[in-house]
Amino acid sequence: MVLSVSVCSQLTVLVRLNDGQITEELLEADSEKDIITVEFKQGDGTLITFLSDFKRRVKIFRALVLGEPEKGQSQYQALCFISHLDHGELIPSEAMARLRQKNPHLVRSAEERRGEEQFTMNAVLNMSRSWHLSTHIHNVCRDARDLVYTRQQDVKHWLDKGVEGSIFEVFPQSLNASGLQSCSSTADPWQPCACTYRLNLEWFPCQLKYCRGQGSNPYKCGIKSCSKSYRFDFYTHHKHLCLWDEDT
Repeated sequence: MVLSVSVCSQLTVLVRLNDGQITEELLEADSEKDIITVEFKQGDGTLITFLSDFKRRVKIFRALVLGEPEKGQSQYQALCFISHLDHGELIPSEAMARLRQKNPHLVRSAEERRGEEQFTMNAVLNMSRSWHLSTHIHNVCRDARDLVYTRQQDVKHWLDKGVEGSIFEVFPQSLNASGLQSCSSTADPWQPCACTYRLNLEWFPCQLKYCRGQGSNPYKCGIKSCSKSYRFDFYTHHKHLCLWDEDT
């Protein structure tokens, strides 16, 4: 990767997934809106979207999970997970918007693996008022409807920042409630349970690289790539909304 002048960019990268399959990953950056979007299909056909809103310090994960008609599921199920965006998770959107690719046919693997981060998603967002948090939530998560999750610790962080509190609702029965079974061990498809969903971002630009020229000041000369795994645990009203958990 080298740097090139641009404000808004789209980059397609071939990436090797954790299961060995190769997928096309689409990376988009808009320095004016100050966002970066990473999107790709997993080996099972699930479409993963990760959007970082640097202005509001919000990150959005969306999974469009293909349904299983033989189990009475619709064409796909949308899940959305919202959390606070920490500093240094990705390169700035302005730097991302300036990237261009020299070898588009090269299959890439991340230089650094950052391990798994676990999220206990014990609150939900009111989609009709989500613009108070980030204007991008409605566009990304509109198909998820009432399956837009966040964490109580993130809610507290945003409330302390002055975000309107009416957009958040803590689960009446959270994952910390005693006696709540995991969906994988629940027999009744209509019983509430604790669902788990995992996803991997196999390749994303996490840091800028600096080189030294003839002068004393270093200059930007490329990017460092990272991979990271995420585990989301959340309450669901019915096991049939978490059928993928049967295989884990």
